[in-house]
Amino acid sequence: MNGKIKYRFTSKMWQHDSPGGWYFVSLPIIISKEIRENLGWQEEGWGRMKSFAEIEAVQWDTAIWFDSKSDTYVLPIKSEIRKKTGLKVNKQVEIRIWI
Repeated sequence: MNGKIKYRFTSKMWQHDSPGGWYFVSLPIIISKEIRENLGWQEEGWGRMKSFAEIEAVQWDTAIWFDSKSDTYVLPIKSEIRKKTGLKVNKQVEIRIWI
């Protein structure tokens, strides 16, 4: 685990509406605002920020991306993580991320 600041929240996974769209979890707006205000300097291209995530004891290195349309960060959920956790679209899930 590389991040030092931990955030914990509950959200639902959703799929982008493009063909073969990626799966994401949106961070709460209040958490996104805090991250952007205090850690925005760490963003790389396209609003990408390195992070570490955990869902149901499955941990992985990842990144969150700032989505200006929704004014929040989104966490992509890879197929491997969805399979290991049994995560489905619109299912509430507890997530922990470290930045």
